[in-house]
Amino acid sequence: MSVRPPQSFRQSEHDRNGFNVLEYELMSERADSLGRHGLKVEAALAALTAWTPDRQSAEDREKLLNEASDAVWAFFIQREICGLRNNRDAIQRYGIPNEVIARLGAMRK
Repeated sequence: MSVRPPQSFRQSEHDRNGFNVLEYELMSERADSLGRHGLKVEAALAALTAWTPDRQSAEDREKLLNEASDAVWAFFIQREICGLRNNRDAIQRYGIPNEVIARLGAMRK
């Protein structure tokens, strides 16, 4: 009598081709997170653009700049996690101002 190993122990065709269910799920989560971070960047930059000296103070603008730089910083980190190393295209696409880029990664008191 011969014993055949269970199907769950056999290497499937998908595994040999590099397709893995866990890797697929991880890629999906990375892409979803990247999209959420992109929306946060858009919202932070829109709030910064909407700032007017007539109705808001300089402290408000400083706060908006800090929020925008934090959102962009998190977005760039998520892009690197996804394997996207060059941020020039994202800077152009989102229209990220230089004053926001200059604050990336800065520690505040």
